Amino acid sequence: MVDRRTPDRARAAQLADLRARQAAKERRSRAVIIAVSATAVVGLVVGAGAVIVNESRRQSAVEQAANQPIAGVEETTDLSSDHVAAVPEPTPEEAGGTVLPPVGGDHDPVPQNCGVYAEPVATANAVHSLEHGAVWITYRPDLAQAQVDVLTELARGEGYVLLSPFPDLAAPVVLTAWGVQLQVDDAADPRVEPFLVKYVQGEQTPEPGAPCSGGVGEPS
Repeated sequence: MVDRRTPDRARAAQLADLRARQAAKERRSRAVIIAVSATAVVGLVVGAGAVIVNESRRQSAVEQAANQPIAGVEETTDLSSDHVAAVPEPTPEEAGGTVLPPVGGDHDPVPQNCGVYAEPVATANAVHSLEHGAVWITYRPDLAQAQVDVLTELARGEGYVLLSPFPDLAAPVVLTAWGVQLQVDDAADPRVEPFLVKYVQGEQTPEPGAPCSGGVGEPS
């Protein structure tokens, strides 16, 4: 007697074999995906770790530089600090001349709110911010946008950093704190960050901790 179920059994066996081979293929694929993903994760972790280490070393180098005298910094002492109703803007003494922001002296009774400005700010208000421990970064209005971006990155979110363009500036970039000033030709100058670390709320500040907000101006 012929077993008519034989073809069905054969087909079932073939289907089972096909399913088994497909399952094995899927397991191999999952294993490859897991291995690749694990390698990628390890690579990201290693890369992130290297970035963190490098940034930590960079910050350490900046702090060490800030603890040393910074080349090119000019110091001025015995500055007056009276609040006066009107202080004129500094202007060149001759046609085509240049000026530097004041490092202190008599100033407006209201400070300039610290932050980033795309337009010049009143010098008299900015000097009051210096008195409170701010560093005022000024730059020539025609400074390349890439350099302005570097300065903006340094100033953005810092409670005691003021950034603004300054007409007729004597150098491409000038950093000013109360009684101290540094002229640089490039925003990426390695002295810029140490200057900020050293003089933001630094020892030269006449009124440390006084606010650099609640005054005039709306930084971006």
